[in-house]
Amino acid sequence: MAQFLLNILIAILWTLFGDQDRFYFSTFFKGYLIGLIIVWLIHRFFGGKFYLFKFWALFKLFMVFNYELLTSSLSTSRYILFKSSEINPGMVQYQTRLTTDWQITVLTMLIILTPGSVVLRISDDNSTLLIHALNQTDRENKKLLKSIKNYERLIKEVIYS
Repeated sequence: MAQFLLNILIAILWTLFGDQDRFYFSTFFKGYLIGLIIVWLIHRFFGGKFYLFKFWALFKLFMVFNYELLTSSLSTSRYILFKSSEINPGMVQYQTRLTTDWQITVLTMLIILTPGSVVLRISDDNSTLLIHALNQTDRENKKLLKSIKNYERLIKEVIYS
């Protein structure tokens, strides 16, 4: 966060010292790019990776969630509208590798926001999620577990980048 704030500060200073009579976004953007280079050169002093890696990881998580949201919405709508007699709801247990409370909360919210699955219970030691799935076939379970593992991987990538 400190790297990002320093980059914005450099961009603002570049704009202010630009000797222009009003604010131009192009000047701010040039200052941002110059600040990006400066912050990249000194990012080791902040103790961590360059901040754009974390933004990239957040962007990937956002895009994967939107993809999962779209595909599961279409799949759930198809089951409800055309195959309501074939729906086989059931429970799935998932062993999570996430450790902190907020990581598990983010994973739980991503699962809940995706149509067709709801987290009903989290174990006392925060290692097991009990998930209600709309359709309990092998293929659907594999897709659900694959998307949850993908969410876990991306959450860890956001943390460690």
